[in-house]
Amino acid sequence: MEYFDNFIEYLPYIAIPFISGFVGWGTNVLALKMTFYPIDYIGIRPFGWQGIVPSKAKKMATISVDLMADKLINIKELFDRLDSSKISELMEPGMNRLTKKIVNEIIESQVPLLKRTIPNKYKQKIYAKINEEIPDIISRLMTDIKEEIRELLDLKALAVSVLINDKKLINKIFLEVGSKEFKFIEKSGFYFGFLFGIIQMIIFVYYNPWWVLPVAGILVGYATNFLAMKMIFRPVNPIKFFRFTIQGLFFKRQKEVARVYSKIITEEILNIENLFDFIIRGPDTRQITKILHKHISFLVDKIAESYKMILSTDMGKAKLDIIKNISVYRIKEELPVEISPIYEYSEKAIRLCETMRSKMSALSSSEFENFLHPVFEEDELKLIIIGAILGGLAGLAQYFIFFY
Repeated sequence: MEYFDNFIEYLPYIAIPFISGFVGWGTNVLALKMTFYPIDYIGIRPFGWQGIVPSKAKKMATISVDLMADKLINIKELFDRLDSSKISELMEPGMNRLTKKIVNEIIESQVPLLKRTIPNKYKQKIYAKINEEIPDIISRLMTDIKEEIRELLDLKALAVSVLINDKKLINKIFLEVGSKEFKFIEKSGFYFGFLFGIIQMIIFVYYNPWWVLPVAGILVGYATNFLAMKMIFRPVNPIKFFRFTIQGLFFKRQKEVARVYSKIITEEILNIENLFDFIIRGPDTRQITKILHKHISFLVDKIAESYKMILSTDMGKAKLDIIKNISVYRIKEELPVEISPIYEYSEKAIRLCETMRSKMSALSSSEFENFLHPVFEEDELKLIIIGAILGGLAGLAQYFIFFY
């Protein structure tokens, strides 16, 4: 009975390391949650909270794609892998249908007299001539797009615009890429907290004013977050210590991170459909319009010259210019649909995911660090302070529960 009474007497002291470990774990978990959640602001400003990453969507989106745009992707090199003749072959059936539809619309609206007077066999000849020219037009159009791809496709602008409109996707990138590091932060909070708790326990046995546990809680909350983050990213380059190699945990997973990051980026942001959609309907379409106008004008002039005897009625330069502009507008309007047959081939030819993964795996440690570390650096002190405050409150609660 005496042993039991002694155990009960010392139980609050024995509990200190375990509670300290729980505080270290809990503050780290909460700090991570507050980094990414909630997605939208909750509360009445300034009394509320929004996850640090979602609250700085544009900045975090830029951080997440800076490395990609600067180091991993050469868009000209990728698009040069496309075979213009293969693109032409895949698009030809759809473009034949589309051009026939547009020709009928133009005849209806611009030269209605032809609709009534031109024999059907001549219409078929015009359709056949256009169909004959289409493969070459598509091939030359694609060649021009490849040459001008840097002007037509701003990968960084595309990626940032997608991520700003989908804050959950920004979170997904960082959470999946850093999943093991985040788990380490959570678990290490308990281990570090427990070790600090032993020191707390020894001090509190001999010196136990009310403020010792809250102060210790502050130190635990601060130190567990600080140490966990330092161990993830430091040292950047491997250091040999006898038989051991010491390096930040994140760098040991470079190949795995490269695989996960490349998969998310190429499936959800820089997929082939998004790339071509940006080229055709992006924020600045002047360059693609210019390229389309060049090739469509060539086709219209060629058809007009070949059938000038049939088309001479009401077909001056001004009318031809109107027909060219209508054709460009209609083709540009329909192109996102008509270009879809090339997606599967383009994905295999460009090999974007494979290229990104290979280049990211080959980055130096200092370059690789710039991918995930800026997310923490942005508000590292804020997270550590949050951990310290939560640890202090937990220490105060511990004092009142066990010793007050």
